[in-house]
Amino acid sequence: MDDQKAHILVCDDEIDVREMLQEYLNKRGYKVSAASGGGELRAIVSAQTVDAIIMDINMPKEDGLSILRSLRPENATPVIMLTAAGDVVDRIIGLEMGADDYLGKPVDLRELEARIKAVLRRSAINETASVATADNDGARFGDYTLDKKAAKLLALDGSEVQLTAMEYSLLKVFSDNKGRVLNRDQLLEQAHDRSWDPFDRSIDIRISRLRRKLETNPEKPEIIRTVRGIGYLYDPK
Repeated sequence: MDDQKAHILVCDDEIDVREMLQEYLNKRGYKVSAASGGGELRAIVSAQTVDAIIMDINMPKEDGLSILRSLRPENATPVIMLTAAGDVVDRIIGLEMGADDYLGKPVDLRELEARIKAVLRRSAINETASVATADNDGARFGDYTLDKKAAKLLALDGSEVQLTAMEYSLLKVFSDNKGRVLNRDQLLEQAHDRSWDPFDRSIDIRISRLRRKLETNPEKPEIIRTVRGIGYLYDPK
């Protein structure tokens, strides 16, 4: 997908913010829709294909976290949350609920565009992922199989387990590095995630989410194991 033909949905209760983001992204070649809250957002998502959502956390009627909770896990559209500068708690909760990225307010428009390109790139990897040999087509994660040709996580009954773009990217990185301990920097680099910042616990939070989906007992993980002081190890056995 050409980034600049992507459909971006901006959800913010402040009209000035919506208009600013809409004007900037339109000029950058994106198709942009705007919503003032959860009701308008859901109507747009139901009626049109949306490639990425930019959503404020702090909205008066229904906050962004509640809207995100209602979208996941059925809808895996990448979501970038806008948070108050330095509000680490909201960022952590948003990532735990399935947000793909976050950005502090006031928004730096150039940084926002870079974040949009990053989540669109990861989403495109999900849609087009394919591998050369049959041996690499799938990877087992406990009772689940990562189908890398279809870019899907499948349960034993064949049903699909919804993943965000970053969750899929992480599982693919683990499957490509079976039995190898990976630190957080390696995971961020190979999963095409953004650069670290002083807060960044995003890898730990996302792996915690994956464990809740994959592990029989997420508190005692056996598939994606923690190697204390180093990083994480994917052990399909």
